[in-house]
Amino acid sequence: MMLGMDISELVKAALALFAIVDPVGVIPLFLVATHGYTQKQSRTAARIAALTVLGVLTLFTFLGEPMLGFFGIRLAAFSVAGGLLLLLLALSMVQAHVSPQRQTHDEAVESEERDAVGVVPLGIPLLAGPGAITHMIVAAGATQGNLLHQTALLVPVALVALSVWLSFRAAPMIARRLGKTGIHVVTRLMGLIIAAISIEMIATGLGKLFPGLLA
Repeated sequence: MMLGMDISELVKAALALFAIVDPVGVIPLFLVATHGYTQKQSRTAARIAALTVLGVLTLFTFLGEPMLGFFGIRLAAFSVAGGLLLLLLALSMVQAHVSPQRQTHDEAVESEERDAVGVVPLGIPLLAGPGAITHMIVAAGATQGNLLHQTALLVPVALVALSVWLSFRAAPMIARRLGKTGIHVVTRLMGLIIAAISIEMIATGLGKLFPGLLA
């Protein structure tokens, strides 16, 4: 029974993280960033982006809660702040825009001059950005310091990193099949899911900060 609950939580975490990272929605930006690349260079950028997502989210899964403790920030307060951040991201995604929380205009211009596009801006901040990092810190915090459960969260992280690699490898084909409209539809759907997740985070955080509020 407990194992079933754990698997259910992992599936939920994986789906939520996939919606936040939204590798399909980032495909147009990947194609722009790798314009003029050879197939080998493009695949290298896809692999580096996936490894960056894996490394960054793994790091914050284990170090996020201790970092909050260092600054004296309660997980409930961070959950509310993170929920608000995710809500802003969701609103931009519903409009099929690149959220400023993911990448600013200056960062986009600067990225055109970089060679390591797999790391910046694709890996950070477009994929493993504030939204994804916030989600992993809150998810890890909910394990109440259980190292085994925190380690289990690496399964969703690894699956999402794999989805990034596969999506970027197949980016030209996906872009042709879906077109801009199709990708925007996917992005809007992911935005709706993230909006619901953000409201849950805010409600949970407020409920812990003010126990009598939701009674």
